[in-house]
Amino acid sequence: MAVILTLGVAGVVVGAFSIGAYINSSKLYDEVIDASRANAEAQAETIRIALEHQMLLKDRTVIDSMVRSFASDPLVNAVMILDWRGELKYTSQTEGPEPQLSIESETCQACHRKPAEERDRSTLIDTQQGEVLRIATPIRNRKQCHSCHSAKRRMNGLLLVDMKVGELKRRLDADVRRMVIISAILALVAMAGISLIIRIAFLRRLNRFEKVARAIASGDFDKRLPVRGDDTLAWFARQFNSLTDAVTKLLRDVQSERQQLERVINALDDGIVVLDRSMKIVAVNDALLAKVGKGREEVVGLTCHDVMGAVCGEDTPCSVRACFGDSARQTTIVRRRTDDGQIRHEEVQASPVLAGNGEVEFVVESWRDITHRRAAEARLAESHRLASLGMLASGFSHELNTPLGTTLTCVEGIARAAGEEEADLEYIEEGARIAQQQLMRCRAITQQFLLMARGEATGEDLINIRQTVQAMVRLVSPTAREKKVNIEAAEVPENVFVRASEADVQQVLLNLLLNAVQACDDGGRVEVGCVVDSVVSVTVTDNGCGMTEEVRRRILEPFFSRRPDGTGLGLFISRELVEKWGGELVIASLEGEGSVFTVTFQLDSPGGLEDAGEGEA
Repeated sequence: MAVILTLGVAGVVVGAFSIGAYINSSKLYDEVIDASRANAEAQAETIRIALEHQMLLKDRTVIDSMVRSFASDPLVNAVMILDWRGELKYTSQTEGPEPQLSIESETCQACHRKPAEERDRSTLIDTQQGEVLRIATPIRNRKQCHSCHSAKRRMNGLLLVDMKVGELKRRLDADVRRMVIISAILALVAMAGISLIIRIAFLRRLNRFEKVARAIASGDFDKRLPVRGDDTLAWFARQFNSLTDAVTKLLRDVQSERQQLERVINALDDGIVVLDRSMKIVAVNDALLAKVGKGREEVVGLTCHDVMGAVCGEDTPCSVRACFGDSARQTTIVRRRTDDGQIRHEEVQASPVLAGNGEVEFVVESWRDITHRRAAEARLAESHRLASLGMLASGFSHELNTPLGTTLTCVEGIARAAGEEEADLEYIEEGARIAQQQLMRCRAITQQFLLMARGEATGEDLINIRQTVQAMVRLVSPTAREKKVNIEAAEVPENVFVRASEADVQQVLLNLLLNAVQACDDGGRVEVGCVVDSVVSVTVTDNGCGMTEEVRRRILEPFFSRRPDGTGLGLFISRELVEKWGGELVIASLEGEGSVFTVTFQLDSPGGLEDAGEGEA
């Protein structure tokens, strides 16, 4: 710092001195030129008088000698005499190029380009020998000259004296350089002394600030500056210590809160990880570290993919990227295999942390093991399905009793007819045919019931909605008739397909139909319809008791039921199954006027069923 300050101030001082010296040298140069001009004009006048005297004596040898002697002055570059025609008659230059003295030359035009009244006797011009101060002194045609010169001419010639100015300029430049060098040396010496004083009186004390600041930054929060005196640095030291006290308290509070937050998130069984916009991990709890099998120092600062890639899997959509993209909470189910070969299901929730400008600054991702919950949900769904089948059993028993009774009557008739001496073959044949029809009817009812009772969960199927709706209506019809409820299926369009699990769709429709039948009184009506637009909407409408607004809001909650013998799981499971396949369950109801349940699915191409059939064949 002292070196920079010394060099900087020295540079400023030297620069200022240099500029001042340049300005002063320019002014001094002009003053010297003016003084030289006055001196040269006086000297030229003296030379003119001496030359005129010798001209009157008509001694040309003496004139030439005088011209040369005048030019012997170190400051005189040349002495020249021109006649009235402008021709050179005498010159002190015996060597070198001939001077340019024609009226068109640049040296002559320096004066002649101006009007006569504005011309000076002297001017600075550039010649082949360099810059000179040229003094032009006219030799006038006096009366004593008329013996040799015509009285009609005003001038007999012109005396030109060129004074050297280059030497003057070199001397001035040398003086300026000496002044700048001496100024620089003095400035450096002065700044070295100032630097020494600053180092002793100022920088040494500032170094204490640096040492204390570094100590605090390294974690020594008790370090403080010693305060001595009442000068500005002492006041600054006291303010620094006060600021340090406040910052230290704040840092300790933040550190305490951070430790408390870490204890809180480490107490959670769910894995917690915090990521910034570059997908790098900034915080993580012990549960997630145990899940990935790494230490905290190994994962903090790495990207999510580097740490969680093996856990997430390549086919799992990234909930963190989606959360950064639309600022909405994201939920994803991840299926992974542990090191011991077990299949675990993880529910991953990504929640945004917004900055002051509304943008997502961080994303908090939580990993919850839902393997046991999914198993419990599966058991609940199975229990509810068995309860539904139990409810259907009474209807099926009534449905089977009629064809079985008819079959029994036919068989008894056949047995009696066969025991007679003359058997009525036509009667026996008719009885056997009726018995066969009734048994086939029993077989169809039994197969439909067994198909529903099997209810094994399958993968993604391409389901024909019309066939599924008709099958479920047939399955619920015996129960509806037993409860004296009329169930009808509206005309469902053909070749309408959705992708879902067939067992799941059957269970949803069965739950909705049974709820609708149970909501109706004797003579009630249940209608199943289907509307195809951008989505497939299956509606189950009843004219039963309906629901209040409060009941409608809670009807999808688990274990909520209005019937004493109800499980409260039917509609809850139905919604879970529908949403699992990307659909939606919507309920509209008015108390005393019935309800409408609408299930929506994504429409799929009908070609998919043909492709699937070809693959199976």
